[in-house]
Amino acid sequence: MIEVLRWPHKALRQVAQPVDAVTDEIQTIWADMIQVMENMPGVGLAAPQIGVGLRLAVVDASDERGQVIRMANPEILHASVEYREGVEASPCLPGVSAQINRPRAITVAYVDETGTRVRKDLVGLWARSCQHQIDHLNGKMYFDNLSKLKKSMLIKKAQKS
Repeated sequence: MIEVLRWPHKALRQVAQPVDAVTDEIQTIWADMIQVMENMPGVGLAAPQIGVGLRLAVVDASDERGQVIRMANPEILHASVEYREGVEASPCLPGVSAQINRPRAITVAYVDETGTRVRKDLVGLWARSCQHQIDHLNGKMYFDNLSKLKKSMLIKKAQKS
């Protein structure tokens, strides 16, 4: 079984490397990531969370599940000026969550499972999860968006649980 790295594992602070091509190995990593995401259960996962230092992410914020977006080298092209607060958490720091303010909608570009570069507009939880995963790819955790005091309190609470 694939393990999710726990905070403060140093790999969670590394910037992930770009993916050169969608190979069988990349497809296998995505399949593993989807399995881990579904077992959590969660709405997204970035490769660094399972110790793979590549710019790979999966997101499925659908109610019925099975609508997974597989992303290699995702980048936000546009973010709405309208922000929304929402609860975020990570299996890397279990037992805690926080209200995080993020753009309500984004336009993201990525390479999909067929090797095609795609542009997609995402709104709501889809947009939030995608931004959260891109943060992971850039060596950031969701709690880095909090004030120092709130971040410190969150980490202390997680260490107690």
